[in-house]
Amino acid sequence: MIGDFARAAERRGADAQKAIYQACLLRLRPIVMTTMTAIVGSLPLALDTGGASVVRKSAGIVIIGGLITSQILALYTTPVIYLYMDRLDRRFRGRSHGREDPASCSQE
Repeated sequence: MIGDFARAAERRGADAQKAIYQACLLRLRPIVMTTMTAIVGSLPLALDTGGASVVRKSAGIVIIGGLITSQILALYTTPVIYLYMDRLDRRFRGRSHGREDPASCSQE
């Protein structure tokens, strides 16, 4: 979602760094709310104290830990990867479209 919003901002004329920054600001709240909803939904598993709760409790803890870890990684790595890919795109696009001087081509 962050990438889609950033690409839309780039199409409107923003550079990649401003586009990803704006996309992160716009999408932060919905992403965090979705993750928090999943974490709260997993809390009964993690806090279970019944007789056969060993398996469910460990599954709930793993789910919550995975959600928190993936959330942190996604929010930090998505902008970095987006900017890196934009830099690679600009580098290869410059080579493929030939920024050569047309006068330097020999006409025999």
